Amino acid sequence: MKYSGIGGQAVIEGIMMKNKDDYATAVRRPDGVIEVKKDTYVSLTEKVKFFSLPFVRGVFSFADSMILGMRSLSYSASFFEDDEEDANSEPSKLELWLDKTFGEKTEKALMGFVMAISFLFAIVIFMIVPMLIANACRKVIHSDTLMAILEGVIRIAVFVAYIKVISRMEDISRTFQYHGAEHKCINCIEHGMTLTVDHVRESSRFHKRCGTSFLIIVMLISILFFMVIRVDNVWLRMVSRILLIPVIAGVSYEFLRLAGRSDNCLVNLFSKPGMWMQSLTTSEPDDGMIEVAIQAVEAVFDWKTYLRENFPDTVILEDEKAVQE
Repeated sequence: MKYSGIGGQAVIEGIMMKNKDDYATAVRRPDGVIEVKKDTYVSLTEKVKFFSLPFVRGVFSFADSMILGMRSLSYSASFFEDDEEDANSEPSKLELWLDKTFGEKTEKALMGFVMAISFLFAIVIFMIVPMLIANACRKVIHSDTLMAILEGVIRIAVFVAYIKVISRMEDISRTFQYHGAEHKCINCIEHGMTLTVDHVRESSRFHKRCGTSFLIIVMLISILFFMVIRVDNVWLRMVSRILLIPVIAGVSYEFLRLAGRSDNCLVNLFSKPGMWMQSLTTSEPDDGMIEVAIQAVEAVFDWKTYLRENFPDTVILEDEKAVQE
């Protein structure tokens, strides 16, 4: 597999694909037309040199993905708002206050607030709650090593249960299908196949650079950290869990970065848990979803040139026509 450098995220009835500073969001509108919006985003790791250092860049790369994800999600959601409600209803007091307070920056302020609340929710549900549940077993389990393993297992179980529950929602279920289409497009290109619906359909929906893999790696590496860092006081233990998040995320990102560029047997073995988790967060897409994914890729990535440079034996239809002429 040849590393392409492109990545993406699934949004509401669409996909965002990013290549270097360019990103594009392709959305299937309610009328069936595919709308594509292309824009640029300069990563935090490019703006500040310190942020690009190994074991530091992981946190800021995650922040980049959150920002881009919110932007793309907001854009895709705009096609599915209730037009009648927008036309007939008066702005609420909250909307008027937000507009008066933030003006043109209202959308950015709301985006920042939602991201902050989401991050806080994730810390409480996936870090603090598992720690408190495991702590209830401390009277029975006296080994700190076993306690760290138990907390990690509970954390993973909570995450799996959360994914299982939200996957029952129709919108989330379709988003997981678009997530699968995103992976299949990238795998199609990186395995030397032309980007057609048929070839994408044949490709795997699992990819080692996936954000789901990143999250499961974070949870596994956290077990190793908490085996070594032992705090008796429950409040200090809670603080340590929060303070160590950037460190754990940094280490996890470096492993994911290595895994995405390597086919080493050992690396592949350690990537298995993340790949297994993707069986919950990706589903097989239909052809219409694949078409959306292809348009998102083509808006930011010249896959034909990539194939010519990395897979010279791959026959591209344009090249075949040129040879015949």
